[in-house]
Amino acid sequence: MMNSMDENLDDVIASLIDFTEESSTEPLVQPVILLTENAAHEIRRIMKAENLDEALRLRVAVEGGGCSGLSYKLGFDKKTDEDMVCESQGLEIVIDPRHALYLDKCEIDYPQGLDARGFVFRNPNASESCGCGTSFAV
Repeated sequence: MMNSMDENLDDVIASLIDFTEESSTEPLVQPVILLTENAAHEIRRIMKAENLDEALRLRVAVEGGGCSGLSYKLGFDKKTDEDMVCESQGLEIVIDPRHALYLDKCEIDYPQGLDARGFVFRNPNASESCGCGTSFAV
């Protein structure tokens, strides 16, 4: 169920993306999301530990919220006809086209150190990020 914040964010995202004249469903940018070896290893570990359906793919998204305005979302989901797809480290990643502008060339890591806190996002599209690394602004 979407709340009004999600609906407003979708409107903002849709207004910022340029669509081609031939197709009103795909933005001009084919997003690329890069997984580090550690991130890919952790994603595979989670998929195996949770015994997830092989039809599920890694979904990367953004949503309104967080201390900087937008937050990253990771999860497992089935690919839809509207989704854009990229591949990194042998894993298929699905992205809603409305989020592609914010996620293009984003690198996802999973640090192995003592101070590791889970998945870390390095996003060249972000003008600022919060200290925890899970939210950003453009």
